[in-house]
Amino acid sequence: MQKLVVLGAGESGVGAALLAKQQGWDVFVSDSGSIALHYQRELDAAGIDWEEGTHTLELIFAAREVVKSPGIPDSIPMIQQLHTRQIPVISEIEFASRYTESKTICITGSNGKTTTTMLIHHLLTQAGVSVEMAGNVGTSWARQLAEGKCPEWFVLELSSFQLDGMFQFRADIAVLLNITPDHLDRYDYKMQNYIDSKFRIIQNQTEQDVFVYCQDDEVIVSELQKRIVRSELLPFTQKGILKQGAYSTIDELIINYNDETMSIFSQELSLHGRHNLYNSMAAGIVAKVLQIRKKLIRESLSSFKGAAHRLERVAAVRGIEFINDSKATNINSAWYALECMTKPVIWIAGGVDKGNDYNELMPLVEEKVKALICLGTDNDKLLAAFKERVKIIKETQSMEEAVKLAYKLGRKNDVVLLSPACASFDLFDNYIQRGDLFKDSVRNL
Repeated sequence: MQKLVVLGAGESGVGAALLAKQQGWDVFVSDSGSIALHYQRELDAAGIDWEEGTHTLELIFAAREVVKSPGIPDSIPMIQQLHTRQIPVISEIEFASRYTESKTICITGSNGKTTTTMLIHHLLTQAGVSVEMAGNVGTSWARQLAEGKCPEWFVLELSSFQLDGMFQFRADIAVLLNITPDHLDRYDYKMQNYIDSKFRIIQNQTEQDVFVYCQDDEVIVSELQKRIVRSELLPFTQKGILKQGAYSTIDELIINYNDETMSIFSQELSLHGRHNLYNSMAAGIVAKVLQIRKKLIRESLSSFKGAAHRLERVAAVRGIEFINDSKATNINSAWYALECMTKPVIWIAGGVDKGNDYNELMPLVEEKVKALICLGTDNDKLLAAFKERVKIIKETQSMEEAVKLAYKLGRKNDVVLLSPACASFDLFDNYIQRGDLFKDSVRNL
């Protein structure tokens, strides 16, 4: 019996362990932190050995193969030693892909991944297509396969960290939304390394596959000129007309595919803002490729409810609107959020800086932000960037205090926007906890 070691016992790792056990592997799970009690019980029930609070190298180096959590950097000595010993280190996605015949629609990008993944899933579900959703959102792919799910299609949200551990995997339909600086701390602060990671979405694609991408993203367009892409290219743009792909006019979204045209008025789209127009275009192209009827595409693009923690309207209190954009963990996400705002903004930002350059936010901040509340253990970089640009800047280290402060500073027709532009793990477990605490604090006002 071949030995599989799973590093990290979150949803992805436990899912991989359960699938591996089912497929006849000798499985061992190791997590340097603590393993949640419900995951411990699952592993015990499946007869899977595990450890927490340490990594026993002797057991790990005995592996035939290692499935690594996306959160573990490749740079740590243990992973380097695995490479030296020529023990393959792969992602849960790579492992799961071996045990399914389902086709895949894979979405990546620095921003908009979750929304677009959910929107495509919604489109296919409404059209009666056999489909499930996995990857970086919801229940892990491996767990779903272990539970016996075998739909015609899986819609997979893929982060760069997941893509890094994928080698033989092939996407039937790949969607690349955008590439802006993010997670550069994981890529030696080299943008090209991050770009290469994102472009792994199209590795192994053939002439029978499809690549949907944003033609307005200069990084993507420049990179395409350097690469041989075998799949069918379907771009989307807000800056022109396309005979094959999607584009927008002043008031319409238009999709052309294989001599068929469909359109929908922009005001009918359930998602608003320039960035969401891109997301709707990408999803619409995928739907056309799958030959979903125009009427169903229009209805689905109109009826979709957005992802939690992404420009999520929480409440209006005394005429002050509160918006939860906790998922905005980088500069570009925060840019999109600020760009959407039409009222004076009290901006709650901060957390773990991932190598942010705040200069591109300056014009929007100067135009729209009346007050900045810095929420983090170390706010020095935010303070230095905006002290000359924003009249009111406050610091806080708790969400409850940040929300109360924003409320105190707010006036009727202001908007309080939580759009941190930073990772969450200095004060919170993740962006979800950060967003939930924001919503709780607003409701307690």
